[in-house]
Amino acid sequence: MFYHIFLEYNWIYGPLVYFFVKAYVTPDYTFSFKKNGVHFIPVIIEFVFSNFIKTQNFFWDGTKESLTWFGYWGYVVWMHYPTQYLISAGIVLFYTLRSEKLLKQTEFKTYSLLKEKLKWIKTFLLVLKLYAILLIAVVCIDFFFFDYAFNRSYHYIIFVGLAVITYGLGVIGFSKKNDVVFQYKVVLDDAESIQLKSIAEKLNTVMVEEKLFRQPDLNLITLANAINEKSYLVTKSLKYILNSKFTDFVNSYRIEELKSLLKEPKNNQFTLLALAFEVGFNSKASFNRAVKKLTGKSPSDLKNDL
Repeated sequence: MFYHIFLEYNWIYGPLVYFFVKAYVTPDYTFSFKKNGVHFIPVIIEFVFSNFIKTQNFFWDGTKESLTWFGYWGYVVWMHYPTQYLISAGIVLFYTLRSEKLLKQTEFKTYSLLKEKLKWIKTFLLVLKLYAILLIAVVCIDFFFFDYAFNRSYHYIIFVGLAVITYGLGVIGFSKKNDVVFQYKVVLDDAESIQLKSIAEKLNTVMVEEKLFRQPDLNLITLANAINEKSYLVTKSLKYILNSKFTDFVNSYRIEELKSLLKEPKNNQFTLLALAFEVGFNSKASFNRAVKKLTGKSPSDLKNDL
């Protein structure tokens, strides 16, 4: 019974992986059984047919005549041939290939996928594909060369492998849950593009010349007023021209200023946190988060990199 449960899981595993990948790389994706229910037809057929085959045990008296033609040959094909293994592995392989095809198309009308963010899921799909191919190969070798002698010996190993792959997907996927794997495409007309580029230049200039980032309470409105622009235009300029958010934009200047202060011998008497407050950070937590996010390193590494 244990391996039957796992076989039925295999039949639905492929579609679930495909929907996971689609949801991961598609903005605002929502599952609809009305649209996607067709993918679950195989597992429904498998469930009905498998239970039909099991009921044949009630009628079996040791003779072929005790069962209907369909019941007898269905039982033989289902229980004495590697049919379940081959179909379930084939479904996993089919949906894995579909998922890989989805990842190969990185350009869409309204967004594009960030290739560097997809490496881990491509690796997962490769492992899953190799698992399905290995399963098909082992079952076929066993059936054609060893008269299906080992089917009860290796299926536990196969299903344990699938369990390991599944848990691996869960753990890695959870660790990547905050990753942004796509970016929206925005087509700006010439006038708007020129306007936003001009605002971007003003933002960089005011940061360098007036060092507004040193203000711990600096906000979007204050920054917009400093360059005499509307705050929503500043936000658009940051997003579409500078590819940044307000907080990241300001913190990037703070970190660069901090690096400059660390190079000056006179500041050796101050702690790293004291200098962080000097350049505009208002808490140790926000400082640590900003450095980790923008540099990928810990705050202590800032000194080591000098």
